[in-house]
Amino acid sequence: MNRRNEIELAARVARDIPDGAYVNLGIGKPGRVAAQIPAGRDVILHSENGILALGPAPAAGQEDPELIDASKRPVTALPGASYFGQTDSFAMMRGGHIDIAVLGAFQVAENGDLANWATLDQRHPPAVGGAMDLVAGVPTILIIMDHLDRDGRPKLLRRCTYPLTGPAVVARVYTDLAVLDIAPEGFRLVELTPGNALDEVQAATGAPIHV
Repeated sequence: MNRRNEIELAARVARDIPDGAYVNLGIGKPGRVAAQIPAGRDVILHSENGILALGPAPAAGQEDPELIDASKRPVTALPGASYFGQTDSFAMMRGGHIDIAVLGAFQVAENGDLANWATLDQRHPPAVGGAMDLVAGVPTILIIMDHLDRDGRPKLLRRCTYPLTGPAVVARVYTDLAVLDIAPEGFRLVELTPGNALDEVQAATGAPIHV
C-alpha cells in the first residue's frame, strides 16, 4: 500500500485548517503542521508550553535553544507572537479559546474515543500531559497518526483497549493510508491515500469503513 510520509501527512492536515483558526499542535507528528500551512492562510498556532503565533522550524544553524515547542523541537515565532506561563496556556485550552487541536494517537475507536497518553513501559512513565485538557476544552479534535502500530496491528478499532484520553472527542483522523471522519455509523471514508484500494485499507482497519 502507498503511505503518506510525515511531511505529506502534515500538509494534508494543514489544507483542512480554515483561515483565522486558533490551533493547538500536540507533541510529535502534529508539530510538523506548522511548516505546512498554505501560503496566504492566516492561522494562529498555539503551543502548550506557552507560545501563541508559533512559526515553523528555523533554518539550520538559526535555532534558539530557548524557543521550542511542546515536542522540544526548535521553532520560530511569527510577528506579534506572545509568550506566557502554562497556567495561562491551559486556561486558553480549557476555556474554549482554541478552535482546533491536532493531536497524535495510539488508538482511535469508531465512535471517536481517543487513547493517546503514555502508559507504563521502559521508555515513558504514565502521563496524560495536556491532551485531556485539550479534548475537554477544544471543540474540534483532528488526529494525525500511523494506521498500523509497529507490529502491524490496526490502531483504528471498534473500541480502544488503552486507557482513554477522552470519550467520543475525535472529529477526523488522518493516517498514512487514508482520511476518515467519525460519523454516527463509525469511520466514514473521506479519501484514500492515492494509489490505495479500499479493500486493502479496510483489511488494515479494526472496524468497518463506511463509504
